[in-house]
Amino acid sequence: MNFRDLFEKATGYDPFPYQLRLADGDAWPAVLAVPTGLGKTAATILGWVWRRRFGDEKTRRQTPRRLVYCLPMRVLAEQTERCAAGWLSKLSLLGGKFDVKTRAYDPWAGDDDPAKIRVHMLMGGDVDRDWDRYPERDTILIGTQDMLLSRALNRGYAMSRFRWPMQFGLLNNDCLWVMDEVQLMGSGLATTTQLQAFRRKLGTTSSVQSTWMSATLRREWLTTVDFDAGRDAPGAPLEISDADKKHPVLQPRFAATKKLERAPFEATDDGEAEAALAFSRHAPGSRTLVVVNTVKRAQAIYRALGKKKHLPDVVLVHSRFRPGDRKLALDKLLGEPGECGTIGVCTQVVEAGVDVSAKLLITDLAPWAALVQRFGRCNRTGEYNDSQSASVVWIEHPSLRDDKKLKPAPYLAEELREAADRLSKLTDVGPRSLPAVTAPMEYTHVIRRKDLIDLFDTTPDLAGADIDISRFIRDTDDHDVRVFWRDVSDKEEPSPKEPSPAREELCTVPIGEIRGAKRGMWRWDHLGRQWAKVRPNAVFPGLMLMLRACEGGYSREIGWTAKEKVTEPVRLPGRENEDNDSDRDSEQREWATIPEHTNGVVNAVRGLLDCLKPDLERWRPTLLTAARWHDGGKAHPIFQGAMPVGAPRADIWAKSKPKMTRYQRPGFRHELSSAIAMLLNGHDDLAAYLTAAHHGKVRLSIRSLPHEKQPKDDPQRRFARGIWDGDVLPASDLGGGVTLPETALDLSFMELGDGPRGKSWLARMLSLRDDPEHGPFRLAYLEALLRVADWRASGDPSADAGEEVQP
Repeated sequence: MNFRDLFEKATGYDPFPYQLRLADGDAWPAVLAVPTGLGKTAATILGWVWRRRFGDEKTRRQTPRRLVYCLPMRVLAEQTERCAAGWLSKLSLLGGKFDVKTRAYDPWAGDDDPAKIRVHMLMGGDVDRDWDRYPERDTILIGTQDMLLSRALNRGYAMSRFRWPMQFGLLNNDCLWVMDEVQLMGSGLATTTQLQAFRRKLGTTSSVQSTWMSATLRREWLTTVDFDAGRDAPGAPLEISDADKKHPVLQPRFAATKKLERAPFEATDDGEAEAALAFSRHAPGSRTLVVVNTVKRAQAIYRALGKKKHLPDVVLVHSRFRPGDRKLALDKLLGEPGECGTIGVCTQVVEAGVDVSAKLLITDLAPWAALVQRFGRCNRTGEYNDSQSASVVWIEHPSLRDDKKLKPAPYLAEELREAADRLSKLTDVGPRSLPAVTAPMEYTHVIRRKDLIDLFDTTPDLAGADIDISRFIRDTDDHDVRVFWRDVSDKEEPSPKEPSPAREELCTVPIGEIRGAKRGMWRWDHLGRQWAKVRPNAVFPGLMLMLRACEGGYSREIGWTAKEKVTEPVRLPGRENEDNDSDRDSEQREWATIPEHTNGVVNAVRGLLDCLKPDLERWRPTLLTAARWHDGGKAHPIFQGAMPVGAPRADIWAKSKPKMTRYQRPGFRHELSSAIAMLLNGHDDLAAYLTAAHHGKVRLSIRSLPHEKQPKDDPQRRFARGIWDGDVLPASDLGGGVTLPETALDLSFMELGDGPRGKSWLARMLSLRDDPEHGPFRLAYLEALLRVADWRASGDPSADAGEEVQP
């Protein structure tokens, strides 16, 4: 299938000339500068599909197996998911189940054909948390910059910390990153360019490419301290050609007229003037868009419109809704206007990526690049060219020229003044009338190499805190937390059995509005295995917080307000909470000895390596050694003592059918026991590291936890993670003809500096991290593979768990 046929089958349209050049070109472009409304999403997603599945052998091998589509806003991610799933469904390449009528998609429904391409959303909650189970499959990952960049920095928002390293490894190896609408990314844009530079400098197991897209993109925006344009963004930008402008579909879009005028008032707090303008200028049967800069202004205008009589349909769309309520609002906005028409009151969520067109656009003053995007939502396809009736009305910011009175949030004053000066010289803002974007992109924070290296260690500090990455994800004023509501009375604390939230329950909330609230808030404490109360000053970006429904704060119609008296929880079954010891994916629920389970893990590693060759062949011996030894520590008496009563025979068990009892020593980690035994028996540091890290809980450092039991017989005896210095592992069969000899565990490795056994554990692991042959990205990817193999052997003990899929 050539690309033209594939594109037409997926979309129902012929591709534009630039879309053909993108897919058929010798190299994939790093910069795509294409005006809004011309199909950048279809070009990149279907271009990747064609190059990965239908290009020549060289092209297929050079195209990464994961497409990571990064967007600045949640609403854009949801729309992109529906488009991608729909296109793949028409191509008979979609894994999972897609409902053509409702456009609802479930990546885990239907058959499990490894040759199909699944689309996964990284949005927090429990939906699509398992995409990392299949590193060998072709996959499309779609998410916001918060979710994707936090995972790429090894501090994934709204997910178990023990899964951070897996997704860090998978998102920094074998991926094509596409950053869409980069003018909205702020500091996150600098992070994407720095990450691409770090991958080149620190090394990856296979190719990682990045593409930056926007209608207003300037190549200079990509320049950061470590970024080398020649190596990190090679080739010329892909731009619109004369052939594109003459295309019969595109010509009316380039010729679209949009009369510009200034509103007769400045922006108001109560929204009354804006509502009156929208109501008086709205044309029946058409769509009017009111785009403002803050959620509070959008809510005020929506309320003011609600006071009018004989209204058309009015819909409010912003980023502070729960997913289900936001989808209803967005579907209403995107639906065909009825006889009376539709007025949409929106924030920046429709500024880019949302395929919507209005006859009348009313907009707050904003930076020029943002305004160009908003103009693209008026007369988008040139449908009003004949009547010359499409209009844009802009609203002046109060006190724009008076620095003492000016409150420009969320933008900079100079950006607003420059935009106002440009607008004052224009009478039309159609594509042919717009001057180019010339403003530089200024970054408040730029991640440096040392920052990334420090983030490789996922161990919290002694106070239980982690490195704050929020400054590298979004600009300072944009930070959010995610909240959900449960029926917890004002006199109670949440039960430990209260499940963690599903995606449908979560609402993003500005961190400042949570820090200033007097309400009950709880987060899951994975060490104490309970919901722990959170003080307002201890809230940090990316947290998932439980709130009391009786204390309110949310309206299904208005979204987050912080003032609603009662909030109705979303009634959905949740999932279990992860504590410090659990890893549900590795639980088998069948009796298995250490050699029985280990043979399955070794087979799964072989299967994965066969699918991923030749990139990983040099690590095959080490991965197989780690697979063979990874559960040797389960021979420890503490692990065997937690086996339930009723084992069918007297063996050294790796898995049990009934659930295991609690360890006699809290915090016991069998993988630390395994890794120390490997070092004591002559195995190399990399194999020991992969063994220790295969549950994500023991990695760079060995440290005791606050709730551990100290040895009573000798207060000076070392102890960490339930292992006591001198504990003896009995001799045990590891399968494959390998035997673990009786071994006395030596915890001198946890000390700093050299000891009786040579380098400390920390020194050995830091050497691996800083070794050019390994480095943080490769190490995380290798530990992810071993962990996936362990999951597969646990989930289906009889399966080889290798899936040969030819791209």
